[in-house]
Parts: sequence; C-alpha cells; structure tokens
Amino acid sequence: MVTKLDEAAKKKIQDLQGSMSGNYSENKNYLKQKLETERNFDIVWREIEIGGRRASICFIDGFCKDEMMQKMLQFFMDIQAEEMPKEAAEMSKKFMPYVEVEISGEWSKIVQDILSGVFGLMVEGFGECVLIDSRTYPARSVDEPEKDKVLRGSRDGFVETIIFNTALIRRRIRSTDLRMEIMNAGRSSRTDIVLCYMDSRVDHAFLERVKDRIRSIKVDALTLNQESLAECLYTGRWFNPFPKFKYTERPDAAAAQILEGDIVILVDNSPSAMIIPTSVLDIIEEADDYYFPPVTGSYLRLSRILIAVMTYFLTPTFLLLMMYPEWIPEGLRFIIVKDTINIPLLWQFLLLELAIDGLKLAAVNTPNMLSTPLSVLAALVLGEFSVKSGWFNSEVMLYMAFVAIANYTQQSYELGYAIKFMRMITLILTAVFGVYGYIAGVGLLLFALINNKTVSGESYLSPLLPFDGKKLLGRIFRRRLPESIR
Repeated sequence: MVTKLDEAAKKKIQDLQGSMSGNYSENKNYLKQKLETERNFDIVWREIEIGGRRASICFIDGFCKDEMMQKMLQFFMDIQAEEMPKEAAEMSKKFMPYVEVEISGEWSKIVQDILSGVFGLMVEGFGECVLIDSRTYPARSVDEPEKDKVLRGSRDGFVETIIFNTALIRRRIRSTDLRMEIMNAGRSSRTDIVLCYMDSRVDHAFLERVKDRIRSIKVDALTLNQESLAECLYTGRWFNPFPKFKYTERPDAAAAQILEGDIVILVDNSPSAMIIPTSVLDIIEEADDYYFPPVTGSYLRLSRILIAVMTYFLTPTFLLLMMYPEWIPEGLRFIIVKDTINIPLLWQFLLLELAIDGLKLAAVNTPNMLSTPLSVLAALVLGEFSVKSGWFNSEVMLYMAFVAIANYTQQSYELGYAIKFMRMITLILTAVFGVYGYIAGVGLLLFALINNKTVSGESYLSPLLPFDGKKLLGRIFRRRLPESIR
C-alpha cells in the first residue's frame, strides 16, 4: 500500500518546474500526486526493477492491451544490469519491442498522454519518461450510419474513436498530399481535434484562421463535442438558422470533400465529421448523387432542391389562397376547405408543426419493442380521429403530412429546421398582414440566405451569388467526371 507524502516532500514536489528532474524519487512522487493514484482506482501504478534499477509504470486501466503489457513487462524484467543504457532515448531504440514509442521530459505532455491512455515508464537515472502508445479504446463496429444511408455505395461509417475515423479516410486517400494535424481544446477535457485536408488544394489562409480559432478556445471542456466546437469557431449571427457547417457520418463523403479542397474536422468521441467551408448547395448534396449515373444523380439532386422549396412555400401559400379565394384558378377550386373550420387555419398549422416535433422526440426515446404500437396509435390520433373531432381539417392534415415526410429528403437536420422556422414565420406574417405579410416572409427568407456567410466569410449562396453560371450548372446538374480525375 502506498503511504501518503509528508509535508516536506509535497513542498519539494511543488517546487519542481515543468520538466522532469534527474531524481527518480522526486519524479515518482510528483507524478503520483499529480494523478492522485491513491484516490483513482483506475490509474494503475506499479513499481518494478529493470536491469537493477528502480522503475515505475503507470497507465489507465482499460486503455492498454493486456497481452502486449504482459510481453513488455517480461521483456523489461529480463534485461540485465550490464545491458542497461544510460539514457531514455537509447533505451527506446534498443530495448522497446514496440512500434509507437516517444520520449518526453515535459510534465504537461506526460500527464496528458497518460490520461489519454498511453503507457508511461520512468526509470531511475533517466531524466525523461518513456511513453508507449499501446492504447485501445472501447469502440463499436464501423457499421453504416442510420442517418446517412445510401442506395448504393460503401456501408461503413465513422465511430466515436478518432483514430478509427482517420484510418477510414486514409484508406480512401492514399496520397502524400493528405495532411492530418492534431490539436486539442478544453482545459479539463483536452479533447483531440484532427484537421484533415489536401495540402496543395486547401486555402491555407483560411486553414490558419481555423487553427488560430481552435488555439484561442477558452472553454473548460467540449461537452457537446462538435456542436461546442462549432459554436466556438463561428460566434457571429447565431440568430440566423441556416447551418454554417455540414456534418456527415460517411467516410466516402468526407474524403470527397477533402479532395475538393475543403477542411474536414474530426472530434474525438463524435461519430461524424464537420466539413468547412459550406454553402447551402454543399449541404444539399448527398452521396447518392455520385453513386448513380449523371442523369439519375441530377434527378435526385433536383428532386431534393424542389422538395425543399415546396416544404417552405406549400402551407403559407395555401393559407394565403384561403384568405383570398378569388385568386384561385377555376381548375384548382377543389383545394378550398369545404368542411367547417372550427379553429383558425394558422393555429391548425402551428399546432401540427409542434405535434410533428413531439412525435419525432417521442420516436427517439421510444423503446424498440413499443415503437410499432405507439406509431399506430399516433397515426390514429393525428389522423382520422383528429379530423372527426373538429380540431383539424383534412386539407391541413394532408399538407402537413407532406411537409413532415418531405423534411426527411434532406440529410441535414439543421437545414430542415431552418426551413421550418422560416415557414412558421411566414405563416404568422401571412395570417396577420395578408399578402404583404407573405411577401415580407419570403423577403425575410431571402435576406437570411443572402446575408448569411460561410465560416470562411464567402457567400452562402455561391456560386449563385456572386453569379457563376458554369459552376452553378455543375452544382445543380451532376456531370461526368472530367478526364483529369478519371
């Protein structure tokens, strides 16, 4: 059992600077006090003898590979006194039968590496610590993500372990031009952040700005992983609902964006990649656009764009026409509500908007064994029963059902909710001010899109604004790959 340090030893430890000293006892006591080995049961500390010298090993239980640890300890204990090197660097070269080995004398790096799962070895007479990266994290398999499914293509996806995610990208881009720089943020969490980009294609000025922003993050922890990082990277215009970042859980989609010159940010403990800079047309793109021939891919992309436009305009336009029925052409007179309207149409739409979100939240928290009966119950309550009770009219139910289903044509949750918020604002303005409110709502949507900027400061509607016809056609219609890429 380890005895507690006396006050004199503690004071001597506190006098140590940022680097290790040549005194083994001082180094051992400092690290034990820093890591609180007596109070943290999962921090394993063991003192052994290597080549006639005192030595200590320290690691986090559950992060190191047991079989490898046994082989390493057996190898250390077989070293004879006459074979012992004089420096840690020499020992790492001649007596470390492992691939990833590093030497450091800085306490900040030693402590951070050990808490990250690295195996630390201190030997008497060495002024540096040997760090052996033998860690392994609990991880799930790289199955296809639930949200980013495709009809054709690869079936693997990112996971919460960052090293697995970088390997999935490396598997697709075998180029010496690919860079993966690791940084960290958070005073307590020290969360790993990896920037992935092609060195010859990325905007280096923008890359440096991103690095500076990450270095300047002054938070205790990235509690919400990528969302915490996103809020730190982009601090302005939080009231604009349109997303500034694109997220994907697909390695093939992330690799494609890297090859186009974008920056992909991976955050440890997050199963998705953050892509910057991102315009609205970037967010609308999906992997299925490229896994099918150009004609099919173009149709899928155009369908998503048109459906996104319809989800915004459908309910406000219907409400406007119900306020001015004389504007309805003769061939469309059937859309007029024929049943008694007990509740104003505006309140019906707003109540259904809220009810649909409630159903989404309920679906997330519903156990799998109850999902089917509860789905049937929800369909009955919000379907036939709600119409017969007089709360809602069948026409309102029809259009809101289309809007609810059409939202899932977009891979981006953030874009779907941005359209939803703008649709609700337009509904309210239309109900209060009539046609002028409808025009104001559409104007507010255009203002939010035009006034929005990407993280790099470029136009959110590029290449529509500023207009570039050739690039715009390429973003809307899927073309064959150029000869230089094939």
